[in-house]
Amino acid sequence: MANYAKSVLEFEGTVLLEDQSATTWENITNVIPLLEDVDRIKIVSQPAHALKARAHLRRQRPDLAERLGRADDYRPGEWLVVQPLLALYGLWTLRGRKADERKFLL
Repeated sequence: MANYAKSVLEFEGTVLLEDQSATTWENITNVIPLLEDVDRIKIVSQPAHALKARAHLRRQRPDLAERLGRADDYRPGEWLVVQPLLALYGLWTLRGRKADERKFLL
């Protein structure tokens, strides 16, 4: 994602990479210290994965989740062939979460 942001989207800001996590839960846990002092948080990924990450942030740190901003997760045509499978898998991994944790951030 960092390479995509820089090469395709021409993002020129600072990119910090967290590369120690094995799961999305661990990734959110490990980036929380980086998010403490920011005004706005955007989590960008494949839509179901980004939804899961936002839900994890809400569960771990509701105060930081209040700073979540809208992100451009999906553009029509991207991931066209695998999108339905990824969406189903992502929703399956969110089973058992409270309804407010499963909502998309609009």
